[in-house]
Amino acid sequence: MAEREGGVVKKGHEEGMKMAAALLEEFGLPLGLLPLAEVIEVGFVRATGYMWIAQRKKVEHHFKKIGKQVSYDVEVTGFVKPRCIKKLKGVKAKELMLWPPVHEITVDDPPTGKMHFKSLAGVTKTFPVEAFAAGQ
Repeated sequence: MAEREGGVVKKGHEEGMKMAAALLEEFGLPLGLLPLAEVIEVGFVRATGYMWIAQRKKVEHHFKKIGKQVSYDVEVTGFVKPRCIKKLKGVKAKELMLWPPVHEITVDDPPTGKMHFKSLAGVTKTFPVEAFAAGQ
């Protein structure tokens, strides 16, 4: 895939988790935003901001503080920039009986303690950043 050319790749769960956490921290995103399991590889192309995460199986995670169920597919991709992930693929948040894809995640700058999740349909939901802290 052309998007992955020139990327740094970490293979295996432990190394992949370290890289994913380092990217979230570097770009000002909450460390619990990507609750991954059985990571195969994590890659990042600094020139474009393109990142990808491959894991052995789909993961569903319940964020208790906001009462939301979120699904992470076996491959999650997107373009990372400070306080934002755009063109996100592989992440869905349960709304009633539907699982609409999350297309963009943004943390307020300057910080207000809020972050925004936008779907392809243009619907935006706002939640407190602390709901996505590590271990949530």
